[in-house]
Amino acid sequence: MSVSKGSLFGLALLVLGVSAASQWWAGSHDRRLGREVAALAQPGDIHMLSSDNCAICTVARRWLQQHTVAFSECSIERDPVCRATFEATGAAGTPVMVVRGRPQLGFLPANLKGALQPVVR
Repeated sequence: MSVSKGSLFGLALLVLGVSAASQWWAGSHDRRLGREVAALAQPGDIHMLSSDNCAICTVARRWLQQHTVAFSECSIERDPVCRATFEATGAAGTPVMVVRGRPQLGFLPANLKGALQPVVR
């Protein structure tokens, strides 16, 4: 079975097109989610308990800042009150996102949005 150069070129173009569309969609979704979280979050709603050597904490901080989401943060290594709060949550690691008084382990923007949405009864 022989494959022509034209077929390979067409396949390469298709893969590049799908990849570009996927990246565009992911970026669009991230921007929309960022706008929604920023609109729901008021000062004091989100407090991040972080660690100085936590890569996910850095990702969370950058995402929140990039989308202008109101949040505060403390370091469990540098702040004894923060450390005590962290230990009281029983979390296995950082970040711990305390959203309106309720701790969430890890950072998922969709979880922040869900925790910030009004409760419908």
